[in-house]
Amino acid sequence: AIGSMGSDTPIAALSSKPRLMHSYFKQLFAQVTNPPIDPIREELVMSLVTLIGPRPNLLDLEAAGTHKRLEAQQPILSNEDLEKIRHINEVDSHFKAVTLDTTYSADLGAVGMQIALDRLCELAQEEVEAGDNIIILSDRRVDVDRVPIPARLATSAVHHHLIRTGLRTSVGLVVETGEAWEVHQFCTLAGYGAEAINPYLAFDTLSAMRPTFPEKVSEADACERYIKAVGKGLLKVMSKMGISTYQSYCGAQ
Repeated sequence: AIGSMGSDTPIAALSSKPRLMHSYFKQLFAQVTNPPIDPIREELVMSLVTLIGPRPNLLDLEAAGTHKRLEAQQPILSNEDLEKIRHINEVDSHFKAVTLDTTYSADLGAVGMQIALDRLCELAQEEVEAGDNIIILSDRRVDVDRVPIPARLATSAVHHHLIRTGLRTSVGLVVETGEAWEVHQFCTLAGYGAEAINPYLAFDTLSAMRPTFPEKVSEADACERYIKAVGKGLLKVMSKMGISTYQSYCGAQ
C-alpha cells in the first residue's frame, strides 16, 4: 500500500504482456516526511550533481585529495559528453575508461543471458584489477544477431559483483543504453549503481521527430530540453523519498 500512493496501474508481475525490467520495480515513499520535500521551493537542498570515478577512502588521511573524479552537474549524458568520457585517458592520465558490451549472440537463446551476465561480471572485475577506473556498460551493438541484456540487470549485476569482490569503490559506472527514456527507468538504473546514463535512442528519436515539432528547435536545444525535463523528474522522485541528492540515491536501491 505504501508503494502505490494513488497509482492503480496493475503490477508488471500480473501482466500477460512482455514488460521491461524497470516495470517490476516500484518506488517506496518515505513515511517520515509529511508533506514530502518540494524539489522546486526547496531546491537549495536538492542536487543532481554526480561524481564519476573511483571513490576515495574517507578514513585514509594520507591519500586525501589524491583521487580525481569527474563532476557532472546532472547524470544524463549527451552523446558528445559520453564520447568525452570514453576517450578521457587521452587528455588526463588519472582516468582510464573501458567500454564493455552488454549484448550477446541471439543464437544462445534465453539460457545465454546467464552466461553473458557471468562473463560481463568477470570482464568488469578484470578491467578494474588492470587499472581501469571508469566502466561504460553499452548495448549499442544490439542488432538482428545480438540480444541486449536488460540495462538494469547488467548494471545491478556488475555493481553487486564489484561490491562482493571489494572493488566497487575503485571504479565509476556509466550506462550507455537505448532502453531508458522515461524518468522511472533512469531512477531504477541510478538506484542500482549508475553514476551517469546516456540514453542514445531517446536522442536519436528526438532527432527524427524534430521536423514535426510545432516550433523550430535545433538538435542541441531539443536534447538540452529533454535532459532538463528528465532532471526535473529525477528531483521529483528523490523528493518523495526524502533523499535530497543524486549521490545518495545512486546505488541505494
